[in-house]
Amino acid sequence: MVETIRNAWKIKELRNKILFTLMIIVVFRVGCAIPVPFLNPAAIQAFLQANSDTIFGYFDMLTGGAFAQATLFAMSITPYINASIIIQLLTVAIPALERMSKDGDEGRKKLTRITRYVTIALGMVQGFGYYAVLNSYGAVSEKGFFPGLVIVATFTAGTALLMWLADQVNDKGIGNGISIILFAGIIARAIPSIQSLIAYMQVGTLNIIGVIALLVGALAIVAFVVWITNAERRIPIQYAKRVVGRKMYGGQSSHLPIKVNMTGVLPIIFASAIVSLPATIVAFLPNKPTTGFWAGFLNMFSTSSPVYAALYFILIILFSYFYVAIQFNPVEMSNNIKKNGGFIPGIRPGKPTSDFIAKVTSKITLFGALFLAIIAAIPIILTNFTSINLSFSGTSVLILVGVALETVKQMESQMLMRHYKGFLE
Repeated sequence: MVETIRNAWKIKELRNKILFTLMIIVVFRVGCAIPVPFLNPAAIQAFLQANSDTIFGYFDMLTGGAFAQATLFAMSITPYINASIIIQLLTVAIPALERMSKDGDEGRKKLTRITRYVTIALGMVQGFGYYAVLNSYGAVSEKGFFPGLVIVATFTAGTALLMWLADQVNDKGIGNGISIILFAGIIARAIPSIQSLIAYMQVGTLNIIGVIALLVGALAIVAFVVWITNAERRIPIQYAKRVVGRKMYGGQSSHLPIKVNMTGVLPIIFASAIVSLPATIVAFLPNKPTTGFWAGFLNMFSTSSPVYAALYFILIILFSYFYVAIQFNPVEMSNNIKKNGGFIPGIRPGKPTSDFIAKVTSKITLFGALFLAIIAAIPIILTNFTSINLSFSGTSVLILVGVALETVKQMESQMLMRHYKGFLE
């Protein structure tokens, strides 16, 4: 990775793209420090400390602390991500959107435009919801229609600006604009995390052996995530020889790569949103139940509960299968192989090929889903044993490693297109 960045820095065009991306990251971090009018940051931080096991704690992790401080980029890029996922799912369900996605560059531009409109709408809804929660907890310094309008409009404007910044990284930077912004937000939490570790050592919660064990475990998890992220199952494909005029085409061997983790971090995001929904709903209520049935029900969905961990584990597996089912079509893949004169050795073309691909995909998806579930569950288990809040650490590691690997691949492909001799050697 370091060697790739060093080689990319030697090329002027790529160096300019890297510098432009760094400038966008600086703008993002500056926006994370600009306060929103009519809000009390101290009351917001007290609210988040009391509701750390809700979806708000997850948002604060993604925004690098901007959510807790209620700054301009408090909602980060999450409405844009949600809008992209919604449009992606609707593309499978709505024929008009499906035709649009297959209509070349013009159709993709229309889908991008629709995604941006949906992002603004979701930003308004999410901004109003955030304002309603803060208002119910007394974090809004001035009541009335105008302060509320300013707060919601500022949150929405911050989301729109981040969406534009992400698109600029895609056009003029090194690409992966959404991922780069998420990466910068999570990395910004590194210093507070180190300070928390030092505080745990000072109060005696952790000793030096515990810190070393945590660091070694973190490195082992990162190495495991890198290995699985790059792992793939290669289905061999043989192309038949065919004669066109006086020339012979085909006859070569290739393979169909199926990644072990095709879904990325999305199943964890969906599962986290579902299991934290009860605690999030209660966060909107002025009085949280402390006794009776509802208090026991809410305790079941706290991050320290075995029910939470088990449900989280199962939902990640289910969402992994669901996302692969809507993204990967074995029948279409089989037809494409057949049209190009290819076949899988030992498997007849047509339905047997699609059934074979579906069977292999199902097995690979199970392994990838178990990998995601284990990575997400390990920090929760460690939290119960060490009393240190590591609930979202698994998600952070997956995002960081995934973005780093994808960014390196982007730079390698751009260097390859420029026939950079130093890289090819």
